[in-house]
Amino acid sequence: MSSVTIRKVENKQDFRTFFEFPWVLYKDDPNWVPPLLSMHHEVLDKQKSPAWEYMEGDYFLAFRGDKAVGTIAAFINHRHNEFHEERIGWFGAFEVYDDAEAAQALLTTAAGWVRAKGYPLIRGPQTFTTHEETGLLVEGFTRPLILFPYNKPYYEGFVRAAGFEKVMDTFTYYINPAEAGENQLARLQRISASIMKRSGITVRPFDTKQKKQEFERIKEVYNAAWEKNWGFVPLTPRELDAMMESLGKFLDARLAYFAYVKDELAGMIVAVPDFNQVLLKSYPRPGTPEIVSLLKAVYYWKLTKTIDWVRVPLMGVKETFRGKGVDVAMYAVVMEAVIKAGYNHADTGWVLEINKEMMSITENAGGRKYKTFRYFDKALTDAPPAAASSEQLAPEA
Repeated sequence: MSSVTIRKVENKQDFRTFFEFPWVLYKDDPNWVPPLLSMHHEVLDKQKSPAWEYMEGDYFLAFRGDKAVGTIAAFINHRHNEFHEERIGWFGAFEVYDDAEAAQALLTTAAGWVRAKGYPLIRGPQTFTTHEETGLLVEGFTRPLILFPYNKPYYEGFVRAAGFEKVMDTFTYYINPAEAGENQLARLQRISASIMKRSGITVRPFDTKQKKQEFERIKEVYNAAWEKNWGFVPLTPRELDAMMESLGKFLDARLAYFAYVKDELAGMIVAVPDFNQVLLKSYPRPGTPEIVSLLKAVYYWKLTKTIDWVRVPLMGVKETFRGKGVDVAMYAVVMEAVIKAGYNHADTGWVLEINKEMMSITENAGGRKYKTFRYFDKALTDAPPAAASSEQLAPEA
């Protein structure tokens, strides 16, 4: 067997190989969901992605002879380091065959890149921010919902063998309204009604006649509510605009709500239909014009009603209003809305393992943990001093 070589992506052909590698790796995996080519390109294109305005990094390919056998990205997220007062680098876009030598070479290359930049620790995987696909799937290897990462089960072993250790887990919970049962949901609603009356909480639905203003309210709550979460970095104005544009494509207004405490905006919750169910059937792929994939997607989404799952990607309560039961009130309302809208399955979105309160709320609503995503750290010894501060470094194109 030929030895593994690592090549930095520096030309269009290398980028194309890097871009298309997931379709090659997962071609026989029934759980992997292919992204739309345009969305995948927007994440990887340093000229188009808003995140690359404050990041610098490189992409790498692993080869055995002329065959690509893996990919990885190494990067510095300067906003993360400034916001959390850390000095770390990251790895992401990590995909590899069941090839220990290739995996070791890729992870070593990423760690060496971060070390050469003067940073003493590397963390990952993340591609490329907490608002995108983040964490390594280590439990629950079933079809991913929209914006969740998916990877081969053997990845964790490769990451640990390369000297990485767990630093944090995030969980996601599954709720089946029928399994939860009317009694459990009715109990949640009774508790919610009592809390709302006691704390002066009101919850109202998304107003489709004021879509622009409603998106501004979502943006306001999003950055404020998540500000102190582990690993979270506030979105830039351009990132917020991009998120709202994307959300607008998948929004089911029946599943979006705002909470108020005595007429002051306190929180929001948004559940979205799982567009991955549509993508799995339309199966966009390199070489197929995107218009063809989109027409298939419209057929499966609008005409055959393929989607029966929802995910809650956005939920937050401003710090001032925490401890008043705002989150319970919103959960009760959105779960009732999910049932009325005819969805059969719900995913709660990420819950940090240190967020015991939210885990308790979710479990009391009938949720059961079914997926675990893990972050890993590796200390880098003998890292040279950083050549410049993050303010002085211009992100690479």
